[in-house]
Amino acid sequence: MDGRAPRPSCFFLLSFPTPTPTLSAPTDSFTGLTYREKQRRRSVWQLPPSERHSRHHGGPKEKLLVTWGPGLSTMGLAEPEAVGQSQVTLLPALNGSDPRYRNVDGHWPEIPERSPCVAGNIPVIYYSVLLSLGLPVNLLTTVALARLAARTRKPSYHYLLALTVSDIVTQVVIVFAGFLLQGAVLARQVPQAVVRTANILEFAANHASVWIAVLLTVDRYNALCRPLRHRATSSPGRTHRAIAAVFSTALLTGIPFYWWLDVWRDADPPSTMDKLLKWAHCLIVYFIPCNVFLVTNSAIILRLRKRSQKGLRPWMSKSTAILLGVTSLFALLWAPRICVMLYHLYVAPVHRDWRVHLALDIANMVAMLNTAINFGLYCFISKTFRVTVRQVIHDAHTSCTLKSQPKGTVMELVLKSVGGEL
Repeated sequence: MDGRAPRPSCFFLLSFPTPTPTLSAPTDSFTGLTYREKQRRRSVWQLPPSERHSRHHGGPKEKLLVTWGPGLSTMGLAEPEAVGQSQVTLLPALNGSDPRYRNVDGHWPEIPERSPCVAGNIPVIYYSVLLSLGLPVNLLTTVALARLAARTRKPSYHYLLALTVSDIVTQVVIVFAGFLLQGAVLARQVPQAVVRTANILEFAANHASVWIAVLLTVDRYNALCRPLRHRATSSPGRTHRAIAAVFSTALLTGIPFYWWLDVWRDADPPSTMDKLLKWAHCLIVYFIPCNVFLVTNSAIILRLRKRSQKGLRPWMSKSTAILLGVTSLFALLWAPRICVMLYHLYVAPVHRDWRVHLALDIANMVAMLNTAINFGLYCFISKTFRVTVRQVIHDAHTSCTLKSQPKGTVMELVLKSVGGEL
């Protein structure tokens, strides 16, 4: 050994040839793009929008697929890295040579557009007229019924008074705050917490109005079919407790409708919660009350016919006529809304079909007419109500006249009226 390092063997002197690079760059198995092209497209997205088109010119064409963001009413374009914004997905242009796109007709499937509002400004005008006429009329009805309830102490007047108050709440909460303020003035650009809280009040007002009419129906049934029991159990205190229980229950039943979805923008298929809420609305507001109306009114009419055949009383009193008119108008005016709601749930949504959109607009307008039509019904049937309304208007006019006169003139008018009475 001479101290030098040993020479490597012949085996280690052999060298394997390195592969020469080919002209074809590696590609992605899914998109069919080279990695360099993917890197170039990624760098294009990081540029400002003004330079993006110029840098991207000449490359493969791309299309933007815009999907809904987390909100109900906002849709827009955003960067792919943005969190909480609308999603933007890059789709390569259709290539006839690519076997993946042979069965495509050359267009990407589009997102269904929202159905247009065919009615235009007609609902806004209608609800404005309804509110401007119906609210003063209901206030006048409230004062007249309060006088009759205090004078006669009949339970039916107390129930009609509670029905009128619930109609006023419905006009303020649904017609004014819902349709006019939220829908027309603010164009539904309202925070979701405010909208859902308003839903509770709207459905509670609906439930109270309907079930007060149910109480009136049951009271008239007991008065005509069970008169002895009705006289023994009826009292103003008992009537007030029943009305308070209905209002409290209506508020409690309105709480689940906090999660009610807006049918105007409900583009997704109905979920289980959505179906339960819509069916609960139809049952509480229409189907169950109408069954009660049908059974009790039929029993009342049969009872009155038997009495008329015996010659005891006229076959229909004024209170019974008012009851039949109130319940019949409710069943007739609310039927279109319930039908359109079920059609929206199972056949065609309001969001995509303009005909269902128009039908729901008309159905809502017809249903809200029920809040202002009872005054005409009371005046048409009851002479006592007409006289009381005339007295209320006369007293209001006299009060306004006395306030506008000087003090000396007022004293002279009072002395003249007293002297005339003596």
